[in-house]
Amino acid sequence: MKVHSIDRDTLALLLEMGKSSYPNEYMVLLGAENGVINMVYPLPGSGAGEDASYIMMDMLPLGMSYVGTAHSHPNGVIMPSDTDYATFAGMGQVHIIVGEPFDEYSWRAFSREGNLIKLDIV
Repeated sequence: MKVHSIDRDTLALLLEMGKSSYPNEYMVLLGAENGVINMVYPLPGSGAGEDASYIMMDMLPLGMSYVGTAHSHPNGVIMPSDTDYATFAGMGQVHIIVGEPFDEYSWRAFSREGNLIKLDIV
């Protein structure tokens, strides 16, 4: 399934999670239906600090599918780090980064190669 959009409420949740976890990062998996990201999956045991976040993939329930990840950059730099590029390559097709001030303009989506992609908000 090719992802082309994100649900408005799901995006609002990701932005709110960035605000709530500030000054720490967060990281979650994303699910989609019919090409629209509309699910957020926090996994038990995942963690974060001011400069990094991680997901415990061994806690992924059997049979659960996901299309990518979302995480925050509390410093407001909404571009992938070297660590992000490595994460993107092995974890789905779409990766969202949200940053301060965590509003409707402070997020970007990237491909697994780290290229900027456009997602429609529906």
